[in-house]
Amino acid sequence: MKLQPIQFKAIIKQHGTMNAAFVEFPFSAEELFNKKGQVKIKALFDDKVEYRGSLAKMKTDFHILILTQEVRKQLEKTFGDEISVSLTEDKEERTVEIADDILTVFHENPEAKTLFDKMSYTHKKEYIRWINEAKKPETRENRKSKMIQMILEGKKGV
Repeated sequence: MKLQPIQFKAIIKQHGTMNAAFVEFPFSAEELFNKKGQVKIKALFDDKVEYRGSLAKMKTDFHILILTQEVRKQLEKTFGDEISVSLTEDKEERTVEIADDILTVFHENPEAKTLFDKMSYTHKKEYIRWINEAKKPETRENRKSKMIQMILEGKKGV
């Protein structure tokens, strides 16, 4: 049975003075998803930008949904703009595609691979995205080495 998406309109809010944005989830996550804490979701913004993330309580009485800079850029929207949101609970396992050259580096550094495997989906995704966004081959090589070093130092993200 496919669940009906939850739809609402929301105003993009700024988090303090940071370049960070969110929308308030106007329903009870506890009633809808039977969860008090974080709820993994798949969202569609303005019927055109897909996003996988979480509804979270950030010292607030209600759940919020983070809007990344990348999503805002794709939507061409910013703080104060209204967006339409359609979301469903995300029950699929979250996996990160890792290119062969990155797997090779992990093979040479099993301790870093073990630590990487214990990280959240979001942290893994950030590391791999950072490496994949390198435009020059030498930048990619440098980032792979730096990632191993950062993981071994206990850094969760880039």
